[in-house]
Amino acid sequence: NNHSDPVSEFILLGFPCTWEVQIFLFSLFSVIYVLTLTGNLCIICAVWWDHHLHTPMYILLANFSFLEVWYVTSTVPRMLANFLSETKTISFSGCFLQFYFFFSMGTTETFFLSAMAFDRYLAICRPLHYPTVMPVQRCIKMGACCWVCGFSCFLLPVYLISQLPFCGPNIIDHFLCDPGPLMKLSCVPAPATEIICATFNSVLIFSTFLFITSSYTLVIRAVLRVPSAEGRHKAFSTCGSHLAVVSLFYGSIMVMYVSPTAGNPAGIQKIVTLFYSVMTPLFNPLIYSLR
Repeated sequence: NNHSDPVSEFILLGFPCTWEVQIFLFSLFSVIYVLTLTGNLCIICAVWWDHHLHTPMYILLANFSFLEVWYVTSTVPRMLANFLSETKTISFSGCFLQFYFFFSMGTTETFFLSAMAFDRYLAICRPLHYPTVMPVQRCIKMGACCWVCGFSCFLLPVYLISQLPFCGPNIIDHFLCDPGPLMKLSCVPAPATEIICATFNSVLIFSTFLFITSSYTLVIRAVLRVPSAEGRHKAFSTCGSHLAVVSLFYGSIMVMYVSPTAGNPAGIQKIVTLFYSVMTPLFNPLIYSLR
């Protein structure tokens, strides 16, 4: 590339390894993808068809499953195509679209996990007020709000990063268009953009995480006061499944976007990203439907 030419496409390195391993990974991730879609679509259909499940908790869960379907679809098909591709290229606009959708859906996921935590808090700590505070209409508004906020949050970071000059190497050592590796490819260092994005991620991740943990702390305190063992067990099993999903998701995104190891080896970044972008959506239906 001539250094004055702007980059028109990027190369997503993915998982550089032998052809046999690529085929193995392709098969493995295809199976995971199909299972994820099946599991989440089953939840959506169950909630849709069974009128007993038209309650805030399940409406939020169906929204969450719908989100997970698109969340995996924003990255996995591209990754699968790359396993079989010789060139592994992605266009400039394709890369930023993937970055925008993947991060918007990840953000929407943090909002839905917060909404679900709030719903459990109301149901367990304020049971008498619950029907008035959380009628189905309000729950639907809350869900819509999660979608709108999730998709408006990342407009600024995506815009800022897409304005950076890209002229030199165009190889992203990752399987998706992640802002970290993207910013490293800019020909001009952009400390302001990096600080804005890092602050953005931290505020978003920590505020929702604190909200969720405080909701569940109140829930657990309320549950411990429940006299019957059976009642305690029921409440814990509901919240336990939520907490399992929350800890999987937040554990991996914190390692990735909050810890100072944002400069950690590409291999570790890829494994951690796989965890929250591919494994969490697979576990969600399993964890939730165990109930």
